[in-house]
Amino acid sequence: MLARLIESLGIPTVTVTMMPELALKMRAPRVVGVEFPFGHSFGTPHNDALMLQVARAACEALEEAGAPGYRLDVETEWPVPLEVAYKTWHPPRPSPVVAQMLKSRGQG
Repeated sequence: MLARLIESLGIPTVTVTMMPELALKMRAPRVVGVEFPFGHSFGTPHNDALMLQVARAACEALEEAGAPGYRLDVETEWPVPLEVAYKTWHPPRPSPVVAQMLKSRGQG
């Protein structure tokens, strides 16, 4: 994972992700979890308040984390129902990574 490589150089990192459990399994040092559609880690376009909220959470994680494995979740709901958002922003066919994940779970 890129975050671990950067950390090995002495530069602290925070991973903002829609898949915080996976990031922790991959041993990301600090994780900020968001329940947003993929491709929108910091929120909706032009929503400065939401983007700032996520950025502040990342700074908080950086400040608070005492050891690797730290997780902080942003408790903000996506402004559009997720079922609608996923259908609107996701391609009709899953990407190769998503297809492989679904296959490994027996869903694809």
